[in-house]
Amino acid sequence: MAEMLRLESVSRRFGGLQALVDLSLSIGEGEGLGLIGPNGAGQTTPGNGIPRAHPASRGGVLCEARDITRLRACQAARVGLARTFRVVQPFRELSVLGNVRAAARFSSGGSMREARRVAEEKLAFVGLAERSALPAASLTLAMRKRLELAKALAMHPKLLFLAEVNAGLNSAEAEQAMELIRKIAGSGVTIVLIEHLMKVVLSVSTRVIVLHNGALVADGTPAQVVADPHVVEAFLGKKYAQRAAETAQ
Repeated sequence: MAEMLRLESVSRRFGGLQALVDLSLSIGEGEGLGLIGPNGAGQTTPGNGIPRAHPASRGGVLCEARDITRLRACQAARVGLARTFRVVQPFRELSVLGNVRAAARFSSGGSMREARRVAEEKLAFVGLAERSALPAASLTLAMRKRLELAKALAMHPKLLFLAEVNAGLNSAEAEQAMELIRKIAGSGVTIVLIEHLMKVVLSVSTRVIVLHNGALVADGTPAQVVADPHVVEAFLGKKYAQRAAETAQ
């Protein structure tokens, strides 16, 4: 498996808080990586730092062997990195189509005609084609989550960071979201899933890493990770670990 992304001793400090501590990590092309940990463990920081929302305090990031540590967000988008946010905030005054078209132009700088074509394609992919003319403010939370995915996909990502895509969704909506993530993974996009819900992680990921206090404490298949005593103690708890192990098998 070719390497898509490499983090080399990446650290990130926010004032007195050390969010990441010398994190080194390799992500393979086409991999589905689940990134988990207790609240405050630092698992959202790589998703913020690699597309440059919160750049690393120390260390380096390489995408397909290219140093992207200091790239701005628009530059990172143009080398194939995209992300979604836990709290979705579309451009409320724009239509659904307008939101995705804006994302397509941001990443490529192409024509409005091409951006519209890409936007229509991605809205069809996520099941929002019939709502393309509606104002984004009129969508339900589940639909806004789909719109967030369409915006990210319109940037033609090679690697997509997904931040708690199921937060706030009911069980039926969450299952639909997981199926959509599987479709994205099946299209060849490398996925990093930043998630607290183990059901989602175990359903979608082929590999799971666990962060605790900003440091890497486990890295392996879902079955290996839920059986790791350090993960059980720090994050899962014995009862949940047993149930998760049964799910991962």
